[in-house]
Amino acid sequence: MDAVAETTSFFDSAPLLKDAETITTKLTQFIDHNKSSLSGIVGPRRVVCVTSGGTTVPLEQRCVRYIDNFSSGHRGATSTEYFLQSGYSVIFLYRRGTCQPFCRSLPDDALLECFELTDDSCIKVQESQSEVVKRAIKEHHKAVSGGLLLKLPFTTIFEYLQILRLIATSMKIVGASGMFYLAAAVSDFYVPWETMVVHKIQSASGPLDMRLAQVPKMLSVLRNEWAPQAFCVSFKLETDKEILLEKADTALKRYKMHAVVANELSTRKEVQKKISRYKTCEELKRANLSVN
Repeated sequence: MDAVAETTSFFDSAPLLKDAETITTKLTQFIDHNKSSLSGIVGPRRVVCVTSGGTTVPLEQRCVRYIDNFSSGHRGATSTEYFLQSGYSVIFLYRRGTCQPFCRSLPDDALLECFELTDDSCIKVQESQSEVVKRAIKEHHKAVSGGLLLKLPFTTIFEYLQILRLIATSMKIVGASGMFYLAAAVSDFYVPWETMVVHKIQSASGPLDMRLAQVPKMLSVLRNEWAPQAFCVSFKLETDKEILLEKADTALKRYKMHAVVANELSTRKEVQKKISRYKTCEELKRANLSVN
């Protein structure tokens, strides 16, 4: 079965995406706004889809348990800020609960650590956090109200891939002005919806044996079918550095990525490799990195 057929089979068996019509409307309005926005440059504004955070794989249809993918979303959120600063409009496809653009300088528990009660029971920003909070609110409001940032959340692998398809097909109209920056940690395996139990798996039934199916490789479909003119950057994370560059090379050749950012888990915050389809490999170390 080829990639297109595998992808079609995956979507046909996936649970229906909630709010698909609303998401499509938001995408159409966002892209129409930016397609006609000159903003001091010749032609349409460049539009990038940044994916961020990890996907979950439900083990039950009424999900209690799931398999998760490791990702805090810091890289995607930070990259979104830099894309906005560089004149791009950004569709930010993010995992619910992960790091958000303009919030990386805030404490982990921002609501409780940035605010305090006054003597008359009003809420105010703590003095020590006031500049950080003001900057985050100002930059976020500027991007969203200006039609430059559209945020779309996901949790499961089913939601992520269905929304990504909607984004890609919507962005087809911007052609070479479109870009995909795929920093999300996407599950390689999943439980097909039709084979998934409905209710919570019971421990009284004894040890659990479960067969996972492979998630279809969507990168080639994205490049060849959904948005063939867009510039595409994918990310590769491995724990074994011996196979990291091999996997990155596969993404360039088989899936026709324009560039791959390769990270080893243990050194992902200090070192990353940027590999292009023109066989260049640039190693970036922490002093030169702009993301966490």
